Amino acid sequence: MINDMTKGNPLSLIFWFSVPLLIGNIFQQLYNIADIVIVGRTLGINALAAVGAISPIFFFIMFIIVGLTNGFAVITGQRFGAKDFDGVRKSVAVSAVLSTVFTVIFSVLLAVLMNKIFLLMNVPDEIYKDAYWYIQIVTGGLFIVNFYNLLASIIRALGDSKTPLYFLIFASVLNIFLALLFILTFKMGVPGSAYAVVLSEAVSVVLCLLYVKKRFPILHLKKKDWTFDFKNNRKKEISFAIEHLKVGIPMALQFSILGFGVLIIQSVCNSFGPDVIAAFTAALRIEQIATMPMISFGVALAAYTAQNYGANNFSRIRMGVNKCSVICICLSILMAFIMHYQGAELVKIFLGSSESKIISIAHEYLFLSSLFYFFLGQIFIFRNALQGMGQVVIPLSASIAELLVRSFAAVYLAVRFGYMGIFYAGPIAWVTAATIVAAGYYSGIGHIVRKARILVREQRRAA
Repeated sequence: MINDMTKGNPLSLIFWFSVPLLIGNIFQQLYNIADIVIVGRTLGINALAAVGAISPIFFFIMFIIVGLTNGFAVITGQRFGAKDFDGVRKSVAVSAVLSTVFTVIFSVLLAVLMNKIFLLMNVPDEIYKDAYWYIQIVTGGLFIVNFYNLLASIIRALGDSKTPLYFLIFASVLNIFLALLFILTFKMGVPGSAYAVVLSEAVSVVLCLLYVKKRFPILHLKKKDWTFDFKNNRKKEISFAIEHLKVGIPMALQFSILGFGVLIIQSVCNSFGPDVIAAFTAALRIEQIATMPMISFGVALAAYTAQNYGANNFSRIRMGVNKCSVICICLSILMAFIMHYQGAELVKIFLGSSESKIISIAHEYLFLSSLFYFFLGQIFIFRNALQGMGQVVIPLSASIAELLVRSFAAVYLAVRFGYMGIFYAGPIAWVTAATIVAAGYYSGIGHIVRKARILVREQRRAA
């Protein structure tokens, strides 16, 4: 159902929009968590390490696709907020073409460079084969991943966070079933888990398309939406595509920078052997679930901000950001408390209770990083607010700073303190990025409001 977020109580709108997002994000994580639990429990520590060692590559890919499609959807949301429904459909068509082109280029590059990437990441020889086949299979399904994220981001831009959720839940359950089937029944090993991820994601794409066709008339694209009139309206067509790229590419770069930072940390982690890799893998999955509520509020805020920015409702943007910031502070305290006292028990879900050394390493990471969830939550809020307004320079700058700090900290501290040094890299980077995006938001929203007031005064004088 389409939801106009330019009217009504801001906190209520954002909260109810974020709830399906939260559930959807949790089920999205089940794709990866199911892999870790099933692989770790049925195939052993080396198989778990194989999936974990290259999971940052998968996340790096996902970050780029999510950044690109979310960036394109910002324009779609702004057109919807301005009640330009022809512009909404044209935006969807342009987004589909551009994201397809980028996916083709990216898929080819990954296929050519995969062996070199593995070498740079220090993937141990004993897990190399399983890791290689897992990532190649997942990379082969990039088109499916791209189209699901594009559809989901466009639907969310129209204020509907529920529709993608229903199909994602079904696909997540299907992923677990297929992973068990391929690994236990067909004896396909680690590659079986990768096939399960791709096939279940394909199902969610098909279901999304069928539902959009039946229930979303505003997204029923016509022939003219796909027609790019470069002969008579060349400047207009190119300008509209560039408008999408101006938001999409910086957001993709921003997300890819974050993913690259994770790659660097994982490559350092890989040098400490399968036990540390397995512990780090389990801990990161738990952390991803713990931070899902804050991420969901951030994504909801981006859709809310985009619509209100398109409608020039800047006071509503401020109100939404302030309330979400307070909620994320409360969530960060709650999640830190849970990680402190229940972190070890959560790790046992992935590894069982017999791997005491690995459980201890994973809990050390959770204990330390959870102290800094406050800063991570503020990153989600201010970064998404800026992106919803089409402001990409500050989020991109913050991501670059986060990459540099995270990479330096991971490499330098690992030499000084061993694997424990890696655990400090993320928190240090979060503090840096949170400071930049917070300063950028308060400066940016103030500038936008001042410009709007000047424009209103000029219009009144002209009248």
